[in-house]
Amino acid sequence: METLISLLVQIISGAVGGNLAGMTKQSLGTGLNTFLGGVGGLVLGQVIAQFTGTADGAALDVATVGTNIAGGGLGGLVLTWVVGFIKQKMAAK
Repeated sequence: METLISLLVQIISGAVGGNLAGMTKQSLGTGLNTFLGGVGGLVLGQVIAQFTGTADGAALDVATVGTNIAGGGLGGLVLTWVVGFIKQKMAAK
């Protein structure tokens, strides 16, 4: 159950991060910002969880949730911004 909660926190945080990245000129639209943010949040959230040792889902404490929120939000923000940047550069040519 703790693992499912961690995954949901990472996806939701990533979606928020993706929409924050969408507030720049690299926006892809609300739906795509949310989707890419969720994917980026899940990926980076899992990578960070592996490095910090919180991926086993043994405990759901403040540190684990904080790591999931930070990793998910940052992953969503970065992936959405990078894809938006590439799209913008391709459209400019």
